[in-house]
Amino acid sequence: MPDLELVRAAQSGDSLAMSKLLDLLAPYVGRICGPIALDAGPDAAQEALIQVFRDLPGLREPGALRGWVRRIATREAVRHARRSRSAAQRESGLEELPAPGDAALAIDVRRVLGGLSPEQRAILVLRDLEGLSEAEAARHLSVARGTVKSRLHRARAAFAERWRR
Repeated sequence: MPDLELVRAAQSGDSLAMSKLLDLLAPYVGRICGPIALDAGPDAAQEALIQVFRDLPGLREPGALRGWVRRIATREAVRHARRSRSAAQRESGLEELPAPGDAALAIDVRRVLGGLSPEQRAILVLRDLEGLSEAEAARHLSVARGTVKSRLHRARAAFAERWRR
């Protein structure tokens, strides 16, 4: 993650610092948006970065950048996933999930994730990829902690069931 000096410089209007910051955040945002939004992952990532660009001056605690960006990216990815729900799937967006170089596994994982709802994909990404606690995931998704537990249980079960097919 970027250092605090870069964040503060970008907040104060330094366009070079903002450009560097967005370049550093782009892969992180892509890793969140890709598995959730699937086909719409690149669009969701772009929208999330635009939101970061617009709202960064209002970020009160630059040290909280990672969580703040994660929340924006998750929200945009779910929004795009709900909107798109297209059947065609591109091969981009899941490079970080499977073992490096295993294209067949990437396609299988993407196929299985495509069968889940955006909410299920979001909870899997936040809990299993990002390693957030139930409370943190609940805050990011604006739902109760019990909802996170039940969604996670159902998402894991649905993923496992589809994987076996």
